[in-house]
Parts: sequence; structure tokens; C-alpha cells
Amino acid sequence: MNIVKSLLAAGLLALVPAVVVSHPAVAQEAAPVAAPAADSAATNAAAPADAANAAAPAAEEKVAAPERMKPTLGIGMPMPGEYKIQEQFSPTGRQARWIHNDLLLPIITVISLFVLGLMLFIMVRFRRAANPNPSKTAHNTLIEIIWTVVPVLILVAIAVPSISLIAEQYKPAPKDAVTVKITGYQWYWGYEFPDQGIPEYVSNILPPEKALENGEPNLLAVDNRLVLPVGRPIRLIITGADVIHSFAVPSLWFKLDAVPGRLNERAITIEKPGVYYGQCSELCGIKHGFMPIAIEARPEAEWEQWVRSQGGDPKGKGAAPAATAAAPAPAAPAKI
Repeated sequence: MNIVKSLLAAGLLALVPAVVVSHPAVAQEAAPVAAPAADSAATNAAAPADAANAAAPAAEEKVAAPERMKPTLGIGMPMPGEYKIQEQFSPTGRQARWIHNDLLLPIITVISLFVLGLMLFIMVRFRRAANPNPSKTAHNTLIEIIWTVVPVLILVAIAVPSISLIAEQYKPAPKDAVTVKITGYQWYWGYEFPDQGIPEYVSNILPPEKALENGEPNLLAVDNRLVLPVGRPIRLIITGADVIHSFAVPSLWFKLDAVPGRLNERAITIEKPGVYYGQCSELCGIKHGFMPIAIEARPEAEWEQWVRSQGGDPKGKGAAPAATAAAPAPAAPAKI
């Protein structure tokens, strides 16, 4: 019996070292598996943070605005001693200038000279000394037909291009037009680009010394100009905040009242880069003559740079997101 107990005790003593040695080995084999999992979780957690940190400078990076454009003499401003219509830089403006200079002025000149000559002829030919016995003629059919038909033809020649110009001026802007909301205040202007996400900013007259320093005409220079793209349709929505104002830029053939409680709309297209000046053209109070307008027309790439510098999106709300554009078409319903 003692021999059996001794053999059992010896067997147990022999198994104890094997169990002690095998437990650390199992722990060591499990450790490398758990460690990579922990490292992977830490890496995945750090990756978004690194990406956010990397994207943060890009998001905070501000686009610089283009350099302030210098005005050009003879473009968008009145000239000293000028008595005719300013040079035009919009399609409707060029058409209106042609009607005025090449159609109306010649007709007016010819009619005025004809009437003057007719009056002088009558004064000499039918004076009492040269015509002691006045004519008893009651009417002349040919003359009456002429003085009826000729004025009608003249009015038709004027009416056809004039009606065409009116229709062109009030043609609605296309869907891709840049929308600008203009608000008249006493006594300054407010401009807003709702589609580009640019909130309203105000435009005030510059002091004479500052205008002279910038090389701009006095009483027409402003601190913040209305920046618009060249060659792209523009929708101007105009209203007033207090009294009736009038937004007028002669070189773009544009004038529209800013009426409180009403939105007036016009479309224009600027054909050439430059600075175009205007003024409020409705008597609106004591500082009516001190609320000028300055439009800075830039090529589209420079205009988009200006929009980004103001924190806006040049593409506007009309641009479809890439994810939406790339989304697959819905599957067709299964046939039963």
C-alpha cells in the first residue's frame, strides 16, 4: 500500500512542472494576437483624427480676393464736356445707342431743317409785298396725302426697333443667370448673392481724398463695389428698405426703381471688363446725390476667385452634388 501511495505522489510531482511551464507558453501565444488588435483599433481611431487635422488647414485656407480693378477713362464713366449718350457695354445699351444716334437724331435733324426751311420760304414767298392778292385755295389733295402718309411712315420706322428694344430690355433672365439682390437704403446700397451664399454687404461713397488716391472720379467712387462676371447673364432683383430709390448705370443702359415692399427684376449682360459707375436716380432725401453705384465687371475666372474670397460657392445652389450625380439608377421592379 505504501508503494502505491509513493508512486501516486511521484506522478503528481512530475506533472506539476509541466503545468507550470505550459501556462506561460499559452499566455505568450495569445498575447501577439491581442496586441495587433489593440494596435489596429488605436490606428483606426487615430486615422480620422489625422485626416481631420490634415483637412483643417485646407478648410481654413482663405482664397485671396483679386486686386481692386482700376477704372479706365472712357469706360463706364462720364467724360468732361460730354453731351451725348455714354459708350455702351451691354447688348441692349448698344441697340439703344444705335436707335438714338443713327435713327432718331437723323430723323429729328431732317424734320427740323425741313420745317425751318418751309417757314423761311413761306415768310419770303407769301409776304404782303410779294403776294398782294392771297390765294383762295381751300385744300390740296396731294399735299394732304403727303403730310398724312409721311409722318405715319416715320412713326413706323421709329416704332419697330423701339418695340424690339423694350421687349429685349424686359426679357426674363435664363436659369443659369447670376442672381444679385440689391437693396436701396438712406443713403447707401446693399448687395447680396443668395445662390453663392454671400450675405448682404453695404456700399458707401468714398471721401473725395480717398477717391483721388484711388484714381477714381469724385462722388462716384465707393468702398465696396458690386462685383459681377463678364459675358454671363445677370439677374438683378431690386427693392428699397425705406423710400423709393432708383438703381441706374448709364453705360450699361440700366435704370430700375427700388420700391419698398416690391421686387423689381431686370436682366443684363456686361460685355467688357471694367468699372461702371452710376447713381441713385430717384430723389430719396438730403443725401440723394451721395449714394453712387460702382460695378466691377471681371472675367468669370476672376469673379469666381472673388466669390471664394468672400466665402461663397461660384457654382451656386444649382450645382448637383457628385454623390447624387453618380448614384445608380433604381432597379426595375421584378416581374411577377
